[in-house]
Amino acid sequence: MKSKSTYKIPNGKLLKIFLDYNEKNQLINNIKITGDFFAYPEEAIEKMENELKNTKLDKNILNEKIKNIIQENDIEFIGLNSEGLTNGILICLK
Repeated sequence: MKSKSTYKIPNGKLLKIFLDYNEKNQLINNIKITGDFFAYPEEAIEKMENELKNTKLDKNILNEKIKNIIQENDIEFIGLNSEGLTNGILICLK
């Protein structure tokens, strides 16, 4: 199923998510993350999108995976955090 969301991060920036997921097993097939936030290094968003494939759309699992990706890849966000990204993705399910 394809879905999208637009989410204003509390005290942050605008986040747009384009999500393609399997409704049956709730796994991410493909995801596109855009918005008016900043990410360093430049390829951080692409790395995040690739690593989130096949992740279960569960708040705790998703948030932990995002935190791990940020930590392992030394990603710095301005106007976005793991919780905001998790919430933006899960809004696609509603």
